[in-house]
Amino acid sequence: MATTSDIRNGLCIRYNHDIFKVTEFLHVKPGKGPAFVRTKLKSVTTGKVIDNTFSAGHKIEEVRVETHKYQFLYQEGEFYHFMHVEDFTQIRLLEAALDMPNLLKEGEVVSILINTEDNMPLSVDMPPHVVLEVTQTEPGLKGNTATNATKPATLETGAEVNVPLFINEGDKVKVETEKGTYKERIKE
Repeated sequence: MATTSDIRNGLCIRYNHDIFKVTEFLHVKPGKGPAFVRTKLKSVTTGKVIDNTFSAGHKIEEVRVETHKYQFLYQEGEFYHFMHVEDFTQIRLLEAALDMPNLLKEGEVVSILINTEDNMPLSVDMPPHVVLEVTQTEPGLKGNTATNATKPATLETGAEVNVPLFINEGDKVKVETEKGTYKERIKE
């Protein structure tokens, strides 16, 4: 059993008969009254995010997890197939277990959290940025780079991202996986 002082980002806990991952937390010590910890918890089974407040010293049940590197192989319907990079075992996960499945390119290496009690995969952590090629967008016009205007672009994985006007088809762009937003153009 852990206490609220052990709460940190990425910690997996058992709460309300489900396993949650702490995505945000804030320890609050008001001038009057007891301290408490405000948390944002994401269910690793359903993907639902809830806000919860724990009073200071509250006991929480920690779930032991291991992180393993897996390579994304292919998608089949709503299932995504991954291969362990060290022992080459394969697993398949439902689309709901992934945060941004539309940014996942074949061959991409991701970290998968696995519950040590029953060896069940809990969630997939994507790399912070992915580099993808723009497959379709309106052509950019010269001189349109002074304003902060954007246009929609379709990437090689099928994801749609708003990019600046100077991005053309065939350009490679860096996309932030947490928010699914354009970061920068990659020159080769």
